[in-house]
Amino acid sequence: MSKAIEFLQSAGTFYVATCEGAQPRVRPFGAVTVHQGRVYFCTNNQKNVFAQLTANPLVEICACQADGAWIRISGTAVVDPSDEARAAMLAANPGLGRMYRLGDGLFEVFYLRDATACIYRFGADPETFAL
Repeated sequence: MSKAIEFLQSAGTFYVATCEGAQPRVRPFGAVTVHQGRVYFCTNNQKNVFAQLTANPLVEICACQADGAWIRISGTAVVDPSDEARAAMLAANPGLGRMYRLGDGLFEVFYLRDATACIYRFGADPETFAL
């Protein structure tokens, strides 16, 4: 799991793909952490991405590094309503404090369940592992 988190953090921006009906939707994210052995990301519950993930929690995440390697993570996004998880996300990503705070009624965190990751590099076999 740390390999996947390190990859996402070093990439800086990663892309979260969801579905809205039959239409795929992709948008950039930047905040990720590990809490209680799970990969977490966050959003605002007023955004379309939150509605999409709660309607259909299947998600893919993709990021690229400067050396041309890329990662694809697939799993199920699960809302964690605990302030402990929100606090862990805020602590790991201090910039989020400009947008969110505990108890604001907007800040939501998701963890990935049943997730797998695959790292691809040109000229090398893909490296697949469970998170």
